[in-house]
Amino acid sequence: MERRLAPAISGRGAQGAVVPTRFGLATREEDGDWRDYMEQLVSHDEGPPVKLRTGVTEEFPRTILSFNQSPDVPFDRSVNAYRGCEHGCVYCFARPTHAYHDLSPGLDFETRLFAKPNAAELLRATLAKPKYRPRPIAMGTNTDPYQPIEARYRITRQVLEVCLDARHPVTITTKSDRVLADLDLLAELAERRLVAVAISVTSLDPRLSGKLEPRAAAPVKRLQALGRLAEAGVPTHCSVSPIIPAITDEFMEEIVQRAAALGVDSVGWIPLRLPHEVAPLFREWLSVHYPERGDKVMAIVRSIRGGKDNDPDFHTRMKPTGVWADLFRARFRLACKRAGLGKAKFELDCTQFRPPALGGQMRLL
Repeated sequence: MERRLAPAISGRGAQGAVVPTRFGLATREEDGDWRDYMEQLVSHDEGPPVKLRTGVTEEFPRTILSFNQSPDVPFDRSVNAYRGCEHGCVYCFARPTHAYHDLSPGLDFETRLFAKPNAAELLRATLAKPKYRPRPIAMGTNTDPYQPIEARYRITRQVLEVCLDARHPVTITTKSDRVLADLDLLAELAERRLVAVAISVTSLDPRLSGKLEPRAAAPVKRLQALGRLAEAGVPTHCSVSPIIPAITDEFMEEIVQRAAALGVDSVGWIPLRLPHEVAPLFREWLSVHYPERGDKVMAIVRSIRGGKDNDPDFHTRMKPTGVWADLFRARFRLACKRAGLGKAKFELDCTQFRPPALGGQMRLL
């Protein structure tokens, strides 16, 4: 892997002009301003680039509940209050979704965000439909529900309030200790067996996290959040993911040990996935931050993905194969055994569901 001489873009995960070729984006003229900026950023002929600011556009969709039939995930419906994610995790598998909107899965994904202020209103209307049948709603499946702009919009909290009112089960996946801002709601939902929270802990090195996930909470804050949630009686899961060979796998055992000491209910791991534009973005990130290690990292990634950067197929995309994959499994299994932890199955209760009232009506009971 060639050594990249340009300096890293401080505070951002994506490092350059990786332009998607799907959907005809590379041939469209309306993206010219972004392309001009990226050409300047890569050439560095005109001095250091200006600091990228995060912009938020409010959108008002007609529906908020998304359904899927994937055999690889344990949920069939989800709510995403935001599109794009300021955390800037360079490995984020959701980055390619920005290409659907003629935006870059690189820097646009983490700087040009979308918020859905009417998400709770739409969810309430959906749950009130006579034919609706409850199953757990997943939050954090595409972009983080507790990314920094949640502090201003509070859309995730509004959605949780609807779930509590309707007695509807919900699961949350996040990389932020900002989840503790809703601990009051989560504790009440937990008392009724209506919630489970997973927090991803990728490494224990704040400097590494600052490169991988520049605007996500520091590892120690995520671990502290897990402990607070567990103490409050909220079912908690520590996701040691993604495992990046020769970059983050060294922290696997210690993360498991620390999670167990905090009283979490379960732990799990997910291997690095590099779909579509994420692969060249990640390669470029390696060339900036770990040029001497990039070839080794990608060789291991390909070895667990059947010789490719990514395996997109159902049933196998979440199950790496090969010697390295077997080694990671064995290490993780042994770490869990030593810590007395496993992968718990959270049984949330759908029987309490009650359609929410509409039009500002109050409940009699």
